Amino acid sequence: MAGGAVVVIDVLRATTTIVHALAAGARAVVPCLEIADARALAEKLLSDRILLGGEREGVPIEGFDLGNSPEEYCSERVDGKTILLTTTNGTRALIHARQADEILVGAFVNASAVARRLFDREHIHILCSGTDGKISEDDVLLAGMLVERIQRQGGMVYQQNSQAITAREIWMNSFATPQALGAEPLDPDRLAAELRKSLGAQNLLALGFDEDILTASEIDRFDLTPQFDPLTFRITKMEE
Repeated sequence: MAGGAVVVIDVLRATTTIVHALAAGARAVVPCLEIADARALAEKLLSDRILLGGEREGVPIEGFDLGNSPEEYCSERVDGKTILLTTTNGTRALIHARQADEILVGAFVNASAVARRLFDREHIHILCSGTDGKISEDDVLLAGMLVERIQRQGGMVYQQNSQAITAREIWMNSFATPQALGAEPLDPDRLAAELRKSLGAQNLLALGFDEDILTASEIDRFDLTPQFDPLTFRITKMEE
């Protein structure tokens, strides 16, 4: 991914949670690979403006301030705070992408904002976090939506690899054409019904987190694009 722009996707739930946190006023989100890394960094910083957030296998981490449910990251809890976040899949993908020239954080809740940022980029990578090393349709659907938007609305003609073509086909075949193209609104309940078929969603349903799936299905709830700076290891909102 070096030399290009990359969008990291973990619809259920890390990237959705990161967007929610920054929209609620968090100063930054710091992705941490391991639980011990997050705890050690919190001890090093020794600040009351730090919160620990995350999960392992979908379950909130004992002793952490927050889990990985997007609605937990409301202004009352995170405004002005820096979140040290570690998750099973999403934060690992972010760290994996650190050699890219530009690293954006994408979710359905900020899909159009991310797509607009990429319209003039020559080399674009879409990195799906998946679930425990396996492909998960929730991420593939968003990847397909982004491929469709960028290909149709962007200022360049792109050569797509087979994965991009497949993701776009899955997106287009999952919904009525006007909804898939954005000509008509896609109801969150309809998108959530499709997301629930994915491997990641099945894990969440087993744990009782169905509400998180619906929250992740609110297309363009926010008009912001988080960007990960691997030099500072901070995710912050891109300036308009």
